[in-house]
Amino acid sequence: MTGFCAIKASRLLATAFVVTLISAFGMLMESAVAQSSVRPPENATTSEIAPAGNDVPGGVLGTSSDAEIWRNVRQGISGSVSIPDDKAGMLVQAHGETWRELRNGPLFDYLGLAILATLILLALFFAIRGRIRVEHGMSGTTITRFSTLERMAHWLMAVAFIILGLTGLNLSFGKELVMPIIGKDAFGPMTAFLKMIHNYVSFAFMLGLAIAFVTWVLHNIPNRHDLLWLAKGGGLFTKGSHPPSRKFNAGQKIIFWTVMIGGLSLSVSGWALMFPFEYSFFEGTVRMFAGAGIDLPALVGMDEPPYTIIQEQQYNTIWHAIVAVIMICIILAHVYIGSVGMEGAFDAMGSGEVDLNWAKEHHNLWVEEVQNAETGGKAAQPAE
Repeated sequence: MTGFCAIKASRLLATAFVVTLISAFGMLMESAVAQSSVRPPENATTSEIAPAGNDVPGGVLGTSSDAEIWRNVRQGISGSVSIPDDKAGMLVQAHGETWRELRNGPLFDYLGLAILATLILLALFFAIRGRIRVEHGMSGTTITRFSTLERMAHWLMAVAFIILGLTGLNLSFGKELVMPIIGKDAFGPMTAFLKMIHNYVSFAFMLGLAIAFVTWVLHNIPNRHDLLWLAKGGGLFTKGSHPPSRKFNAGQKIIFWTVMIGGLSLSVSGWALMFPFEYSFFEGTVRMFAGAGIDLPALVGMDEPPYTIIQEQQYNTIWHAIVAVIMICIILAHVYIGSVGMEGAFDAMGSGEVDLNWAKEHHNLWVEEVQNAETGGKAAQPAE
């Protein structure tokens, strides 16, 4: 029964994360559509067709309104071509304006503000709470927290994500923030090189993601102790109130599932961007939700399928950016806690050995399991 509840809680956690991403995607799409429109030229008129006798020779509209023509153009114009490249038949790609308005407007405004807000909140938290100390002091005795394989998976994934994050932020914000400083002549070659780095390093990230999932998934299944941990805020806000926890606490489990689900989504959308016009992941996703009775386009303000291959790429760029920034914000909090925010935390992924008192304060149930296994079932001693 406990295992069933844990699996159900895990699914609820994953569903909540996906719903959050879809909601963010929908808000940005609605904002872009509200700002986007193809407008007729300033000299367009709205008069009725000229009465008989005033028609322009040849039967053309003459003085009649051409606003309706532009409304039709807004819906897109495509034809057929005899070459293998089907997208060459798209004379007017109507959704390009919506995508451009979103990309250059609310998308990067909101995502940039999200990163800035995360940094400000972490700075305020550190100023108010300070560094979380080991309350009983360091014991001088260590316990093995993570094996070499676990640390290898973590650092492979972490270093790759940092490189991907920096190079991706340059692709998104570099034109506005970096190019004015170093100039166009330097920015162009630098960005081309960083884009190549971004593509190749992504494979290292995916490898680290797979190893970490296989290594840690069983330890990250939610259990009843996680509810107490969340209720007490993990002891992060109040001194002397560390709730019981096994190898991973509820906060770490949230980060784990965020990275796994978000990393998988980044990998899929990134793959489609590296090999453009080959996949229809968005249309497949929409049809999958439709099969479950969920009208995803209506929820997020997207068009109904089928989608053109160009639309697929436009949706991929938007989704890739949203998921990446959400993960950056969460990882920034993770880096803070694992370094300056908590005494003794970095040792877990540094040497793999942590102080025994630190382990007992933050992961007491795990310490008991390890010591019981080592001592043949004898109970672990409390922290002193």
